[in-house]
Amino acid sequence: MSLQVHLVTPEREVWSGTAQMVIAQGVDGDVGILSGHTPLLISLAIGALRIKDEGGAWQTAVVDGGFMHVASAEPSTRVDVLAAHAEMANQIDKRAAEARVEELREHLAKAEDVGARIELAKALARVDVAR
Repeated sequence: MSLQVHLVTPEREVWSGTAQMVIAQGVDGDVGILSGHTPLLISLAIGALRIKDEGGAWQTAVVDGGFMHVASAEPSTRVDVLAAHAEMANQIDKRAAEARVEELREHLAKAEDVGARIELAKALARVDVAR
């Protein structure tokens, strides 16, 4: 049984292909998906999504939350990751992400701002995932 993975945003398909495993950060903790997994729907946290591709190499992306849906039916298991924004690690501009982290930290030092805290979490996730 194969594991078909689709990482999509409203604008584009970020990654799709056959994989051996998917590891995601759910809001209630990490979850690993292998072929034949039972059906599942979880809310994702801001963070890394790791995909072990067909050849055994790890593909890493950052997602800004969203949902992951898993469905199994012969002959495959399908994993759909739906996120408002997602980027593959090799597409992230690490310097820009680091600059954004500093900008948001300076802003938060002056005033508490829930929106800025969320943006800081997104920027920190990008820095963490960037190669």
